[in-house]
Amino acid sequence: MAKTLHLDIVTPEKPTASLEVEEVSLPAAEGEMGVLPGHMPYVTALKPGELRYHKDGKVELLAISGGFAEVRGDSVLVLAETAEMAVEIDVKRAENKIQEASQAIKAQSMEQVDVDKMRAELMMEIVRLRVGNKAGKR
Repeated sequence: MAKTLHLDIVTPEKPTASLEVEEVSLPAAEGEMGVLPGHMPYVTALKPGELRYHKDGKVELLAISGGFAEVRGDSVLVLAETAEMAVEIDVKRAENKIQEASQAIKAQSMEQVDVDKMRAELMMEIVRLRVGNKAGKR
């Protein structure tokens, strides 16, 4: 059995990563999912959350907005609307966006569709903040 698996992370804007890793943890819709080399084939929806991968004894973090993942034995393909490396996240900006979205939701002067959109944006900014803060602690 191989000791690594190939990880591709693709967004509409650009490929974010294409590398060999030892392990991947995904924010699957059913809960966190770990993938090691030789994993059975699997397709799952992803929710907004933290994607982690292990490479050369280090753990790297990304904030993803959801999407889909396909696992094929020794490869993982992640298709996400957005994916940001933890070190690229502007924590201050995320904090400000959370504040703005929270105030807009509390105001409830928007139509329900707008409130739902704001809640989704709020959830993603919380994920970004959590991942960005973890990167700062390493």
